[in-house]
Amino acid sequence: MTDTNRLAIIVLAAGKGTRMKSDLHKVLHPIAGRPMLMHLLASAAQLAPERQVVVAGHGRDQLEKALGSSATIAVQDPQLGTAHAVQQAESALAGFDGDVLILYGDVPFVRTETMQAMIARLHEADAPAAVVLGFTPADPLQYGRVITQGDRVVKMVEHKDATEEERQCRTCNSGLMALRSADLFGLLARVGNDNAQGEYYLPDVVNIAMADGRTCAVVVTADEDEVAGINSRAELAKAEARWQQRRRAAAMADGATLIAPKTVWFAWDTKIGRDVLIEPNVFFGPGVTVADNVTIHAFSHLEGASLAEGVQIGPYARLRPGAVLEEKAKVGNFVEIKNAVLHKGAKANHLTYLGDADVGAGANIGAGTITCNYDGYFKHKTVIGERAFIGSNSALIAPVKIGADAIVAAGSAVSRDVGDGELRMVRAEQLVKPGWADRFHDAMKKKKG
Repeated sequence: MTDTNRLAIIVLAAGKGTRMKSDLHKVLHPIAGRPMLMHLLASAAQLAPERQVVVAGHGRDQLEKALGSSATIAVQDPQLGTAHAVQQAESALAGFDGDVLILYGDVPFVRTETMQAMIARLHEADAPAAVVLGFTPADPLQYGRVITQGDRVVKMVEHKDATEEERQCRTCNSGLMALRSADLFGLLARVGNDNAQGEYYLPDVVNIAMADGRTCAVVVTADEDEVAGINSRAELAKAEARWQQRRRAAAMADGATLIAPKTVWFAWDTKIGRDVLIEPNVFFGPGVTVADNVTIHAFSHLEGASLAEGVQIGPYARLRPGAVLEEKAKVGNFVEIKNAVLHKGAKANHLTYLGDADVGAGANIGAGTITCNYDGYFKHKTVIGERAFIGSNSALIAPVKIGADAIVAAGSAVSRDVGDGELRMVRAEQLVKPGWADRFHDAMKKKKG
């Protein structure tokens, strides 16, 4: 924003969220692995707000922990309505002279472009005192109405207080609003609570401004989902489904193949390259980057992982935070990788756990191999050299280094470093007793008989 168009954000998040039936604050419930409040703030951040105030009530400590220093917390106690909630931000905006955008923490998917349109309308020639964001739902339900002439507001009315004629209006109030700080708190101070609920309604600032002879305007979004509030687990699930549907479509439009799109779940920050093949039932947690020409087989779970070009994983693979697969590395079925790097062309094809490890280029990890990285108190690292071959069912007891071109024989438990090119075999001596099994079977059969 320019010096002449400074911006502050007020986010209302004081509701108790009782319909969620949760100890977690409503606006911290995640969609695509990210709290809904953070989705909203990320969109607002593109407008570079000078100040951000989140109005809290129940669960203030959770919001403070989640937001850190990124926003000021204002407290509404008791909760006496939306106008009263916005009033609680007044001290946090002391000395601020600019535009104020009022948002709702449980309405997370308002686009930056919509916010910008509201602010732009605030600065048009007729200089409205307030700009309201309206929408036209298929079913107006219990929404408050915005009675308009063109894009000028004639009246704002809550559904409970509207006449039957006013309820025929299709333009509904989203609750979002833009005003100048010089107008906002003066108007709020004049809001009364003479209504069906006995609350101080934020939309009344519009009616007060118009009674003063000021113009107020509406910006209407055509996307009902953009202003959909989330108040229950069912609504949360619907929001997740809408988000996932858009993200899947975007991934395919950008050149990825999703064999069964509805079974693939992305996180808010998942990055997918071109010519990526994603088979059914794949889940992406936060922090995953996938380069071009990667194949992710069915039933794999990825979080905090980086996959370079040509990598193959799965089916039934689990990549945990810190998993880095370099070019053409391969992770097969029932393999778990955590805080480990597989360098170019390294393979762990099945039934393996690699944690806190560095696996050299071209190394081959046999089935059933594990890195024993935790001693009950500390994590330790395993380093496997280039082209090393780790035989099946081996335990590498960290800290340990396996040299380049070394071979660890199947079934070994390795607790000391293995040099380059060495063979390490850690097995008990095999004992052979000819005929023992035959005599055992005969004795058991007689005993059973």
